[in-house]
Amino acid sequence: MAGRNDPYGANRDIRGDFRAEIREFLGTRRARVTPEQAGLPSYGGDRRRVTGLRREEVALLAGISSEYYTRLERGNATGVSESVIEGIAQALRLDEAERIHLLDLLRGAGTTRPPRRKPAQQRVRPAVQRVLDSMTGTPAFVLSGRLDILAANALGRALFSLVYADPARPPNNARFVFLDPHAPEFFRDWDEVANDVVAMLRAEAGRDAYDRRLTDMIGELSTRSEDFRRRWAAHNVRIHTTGLKRLHHPVVGDLDLPFETFPLGGDAGQSLLTYTAEPASRSQEALKLLASWAATTDDMDESEPVDDSESAEPAESAETSD
Repeated sequence: MAGRNDPYGANRDIRGDFRAEIREFLGTRRARVTPEQAGLPSYGGDRRRVTGLRREEVALLAGISSEYYTRLERGNATGVSESVIEGIAQALRLDEAERIHLLDLLRGAGTTRPPRRKPAQQRVRPAVQRVLDSMTGTPAFVLSGRLDILAANALGRALFSLVYADPARPPNNARFVFLDPHAPEFFRDWDEVANDVVAMLRAEAGRDAYDRRLTDMIGELSTRSEDFRRRWAAHNVRIHTTGLKRLHHPVVGDLDLPFETFPLGGDAGQSLLTYTAEPASRSQEALKLLASWAATTDDMDESEPVDDSESAEPAESAETSD
């Protein structure tokens, strides 16, 4: 699956990868729940070979046989009922994102699909771009499930000018977070952001492991970033739709921006991301200053994402003046 480099991956049935993902995901979830937390007696004391629950203990809590749970954890997902999945989710204390991820993995392991293909380029409808451009006081973006920035308004491009400085197109938040040296300064809570990014990519990989762009990107990040590789091995998943981003922009300094993410119902896999500032806050004043900077900077094109030479120039001049 994603992150496993296989030169023959384009031609093989990757259901085996789903089965491996099920095993590793359930294994990491078992490891974090102790018998005491589950209300079970802890037999073996210091001689226990596992840090969390044993398979037979999960089976007991889920109300199924130990043999059945063992087969399921090994990826035998044929005919798994909703009641069994619910019992396992309760036993392992899965949250909503983890439940959805487990369902995605089970579905993938039990479904025959064609080999992975390179998907068509995602496009943003003109009407959606007009919505973005109408939000003059709000940085707004359209993201793919891979965290590609498919479109943005002028203030969004100004806010993420450092992300747009990467010559790769479309700009990608995950690549910026793990491969760009500016990221730890731009994201003041970089460690939290890094965890969220990996958790979102892990969930996306469970939804569609046949997305070659996604698997290729995860392979690149796994190869080039130890921080990414370590987080990916944790198998954490998350639904990330609202929160607060603490940024340091090279032109306007620190910003504390609440964000909201909305799925675009007419465009599968695309979501609208918006940032706002509290009224009368320093962050609101900083956004106004950023909007003024964007309006007077020649390299911010209003209809197309900026290219490498355009986006890099303001970021460099901003850093020297900060």
